[in-house]
Amino acid sequence: MNSRKEQLDAFNRLLDIMDDLREKCPWDRKQTLQSLRHLTIEETYELADAILDNDLEEIKKELGDVLLHIVFYSKIGSEKEAFDIADVANSICDKLIERHPHIYGDVEVSNEEEVKQNWEKIKLKEGKKSVLEGVPKSLPALVKSSRIQEKVAGVGFDWEEPHQVWDKVQEELSELNEEIKNNDSEKIEKEFGDVLFSMINYARFINVNPENALEKTNKKFINRFQYLEKEAKKIGKPLSDMSLAEMDIIWEQSKKFFK
Repeated sequence: MNSRKEQLDAFNRLLDIMDDLREKCPWDRKQTLQSLRHLTIEETYELADAILDNDLEEIKKELGDVLLHIVFYSKIGSEKEAFDIADVANSICDKLIERHPHIYGDVEVSNEEEVKQNWEKIKLKEGKKSVLEGVPKSLPALVKSSRIQEKVAGVGFDWEEPHQVWDKVQEELSELNEEIKNNDSEKIEKEFGDVLFSMINYARFINVNPENALEKTNKKFINRFQYLEKEAKKIGKPLSDMSLAEMDIIWEQSKKFFK
């Protein structure tokens, strides 16, 4: 692997290239903090996909794209005389030192949970009025739900045992089923949301990342359905002309290849 000097030289090279692009490239010159925002979100999702696929070469490339955006934002910040890349790096360094008193101070912790609890307490001391202030409003609902539950658990608002959470899941399912019988669409939606929220909470107790779990299922379904499409094409019969029983035979075959 590269030495620390080589790593710093590579980063310095990126900063020099960013200076050139901002000065000489019409597209790069016109970009703003606002215009880059949606592109950054897209790059982050591409990185997330590469991580799920465990494609190390692709992860390296996507990390480069994300790093470029960080440097880009910092360059724009320096032009506004608001902050530069050094300020960005020092800011996160200061935060990490402040929030890890068990390493840079005299606080003692015995496990990961105590680290998380200290983290949330420190945030409140920094002036946050709520532990939930750190949950971005624009997060997708599933990820937001998971983060909300992690945050409140960090200050002790949590179930004690996994079976208690599972009982809550069963309770919410029962309430959903009752509203389905009553055919009240507004209450059905509410109870369905409660079921999802409780399932996401249960996932935390059994050490499952719900976002990753669902995305892996999405990918599995896509692979199996595309297998179905290819096999249907081989026999020259459109899916729309096939019976569900015919499709199910091929679907079962797909499970041998995509588990």
